[in-house]
Amino acid sequence: LSPGKTWEGLAGAIVLTLVSAWILEEYLLGSIEASWYIIALLCSIFSTLGDLFESRMKRLAKVKDSGTLMPGHGGVLDRFDGLLFVIPMVYAYVVLIN
Repeated sequence: LSPGKTWEGLAGAIVLTLVSAWILEEYLLGSIEASWYIIALLCSIFSTLGDLFESRMKRLAKVKDSGTLMPGHGGVLDRFDGLLFVIPMVYAYVVLIN
């Protein structure tokens, strides 16, 4: 789908997100529920899926950048492509656990 993506990159994103959740728990929040680690893991995965989806849509449309507002960065959509899948996932997760 996207030549710049690797399995190592996904693994690194997952590890760094989980480490960030641990740091947040350890130094800022005190004790947090295990569900925060689950949501951190899901955010890593869904962010990557959003990025891959946006890359695929650009490839199908035969465009290099999704806009000209941020030259050299692939456009505004490239800055927020991970959120396309993360926001609905977090909403669904919060609704399901409450």
